Amino acid sequence: MGENSSVNLPPGFRFYPTDEELVVHFLQRKAALLPCHPDVIPDLELYPHDPWELDGKALGEGNQWYFYSRRTQNRITGNGYWKPMGIEEDVINSRSKKVGMKKYLVFYIGEGPAAIKTNWIMQEYRLSKSDSSSTKSSKRRGHSKVDYSKWVVCRVYERNCSEDEDDGDGDDDDDGTQLSCLDEVFLSLDDMDEISLPFN
Repeated sequence: MGENSSVNLPPGFRFYPTDEELVVHFLQRKAALLPCHPDVIPDLELYPHDPWELDGKALGEGNQWYFYSRRTQNRITGNGYWKPMGIEEDVINSRSKKVGMKKYLVFYIGEGPAAIKTNWIMQEYRLSKSDSSSTKSSKRRGHSKVDYSKWVVCRVYERNCSEDEDDGDGDDDDDGTQLSCLDEVFLSLDDMDEISLPFN
């Protein structure tokens, strides 16, 4: 797990939840103001933060970061913005019932037409309409005037360059150590004797 003083898992435990677990075990309980055990996913206002700044702020596991945030249309950060990819998928539970939605976004550096698409991907999970309306009873108890049905849980990761050419056989290493495009370029340059790069 990444260095993060606010979220701790016991030694030997790893955090690799399925889509259903993120929605049913974590997001539904968060929206209903119910305790979640273990309470490891932090609240984070995503949009002031660039994706490479999440380490130490969000729950990190391998090359993925998890956090709760409020649903918002403002997805602009200090150096770029998150753009929806136009892909939304239903999250289905083990009883074949729709429990939520998963939306894909990609991070762009810069503004407007000159912005550069990166390999940073965000999966934003939200409750389905029927589940978000069930949280109204929690609000009637006087816990808060905040509309907790607007919470989302996010998974952010940097996609490996070779994923675009993935043959779909699922043989990728599962240890969470993927190289970014720049890492692959620098590693290929190491083999060239005439080029020396300063490494800290």
